[in-house]
Amino acid sequence: MLDSKPLLFPTDFPAIKRLSFLTLQVNLGYLCNQSCVHCHVDADPRREEVMSSDTLEAVLVFLRRGGVSTLDLTGGAPELNPGFRSLVRDARALGMQVMDRCNLTILEESGQEDLAEFLAQQRVEVVASLPCYLEENVDGQRGKGVFESSIRGLQRLNALGYGEEGTGLRIDLVYNPLGPSLPPPQESLEADYKRVLGERYGIRFNRVRTLTNMPIRRFGSMLQSQGRFAEYLGLLRSAHRTRNLEAVMCRTLVSVDWQGYLYDCDFNQMLDLPLDGGRPPHITELASTDLAERPIRVGEHCWGCTAGQGSSCGGALT
Repeated sequence: MLDSKPLLFPTDFPAIKRLSFLTLQVNLGYLCNQSCVHCHVDADPRREEVMSSDTLEAVLVFLRRGGVSTLDLTGGAPELNPGFRSLVRDARALGMQVMDRCNLTILEESGQEDLAEFLAQQRVEVVASLPCYLEENVDGQRGKGVFESSIRGLQRLNALGYGEEGTGLRIDLVYNPLGPSLPPPQESLEADYKRVLGERYGIRFNRVRTLTNMPIRRFGSMLQSQGRFAEYLGLLRSAHRTRNLEAVMCRTLVSVDWQGYLYDCDFNQMLDLPLDGGRPPHITELASTDLAERPIRVGEHCWGCTAGQGSSCGGALT
């Protein structure tokens, strides 16, 4: 795989600093039941990096101290970590909002037959990957049969009350472009998703989150092999909107890798750019660290979060 990291520095991306710390995003491991061409984590079924029980306990110790309102669980497929459910239960018992970044097909994996019911019982917010509402596009990006499995997963979650007004069970769908282009406007795309998925499959959901593909890891390597890396980076830079800098996720979030080390965001984690530079700090040190007004490490990949409508793990910013 071609390494895009050397192409991301130096950079003239604007300097930004942290605000208040509201969300702890925890990567429970790079193991996944899928292998997607756009994946910035390079997750697949062969990965062995999974957060240990000791590190999970360190995360929980930090959460018990308070001060963080949201626990954002990601991977890989976070549900494949043996400690996933215990962490969810404990965080919910603390009154925290818990988000599960779910690829939907995990609901049909062996050993996960009751996962949908567990998520509903714990009132977990599901952020579900579905990069298009058309079968050929999803299967082209994620593998044959993924779309049908995803639809079954959504229907199952809907049957439990997800996406239905008044239940409080929230499910958002995540869209990624199929290639080196910016996402379309989130509002109009959401209308298309709701129309097509509703009419054809009876699917209900709360909203669509549009995410820009980052020119790193697997997607960055693909761009280089096609000779389109510079072209794509130029597209991101030309579409930069300064006002998006106020809302990028790294200003209120800390990303924790599977070993417990800290980063400004999930993308910096994949580029091995630890929080503050130098020796990467650990989750066990976070409680004694004042992050307010700390500079955020930036590179050319950061233009992806401020391009067009802007995007981060929360979807479009404007």
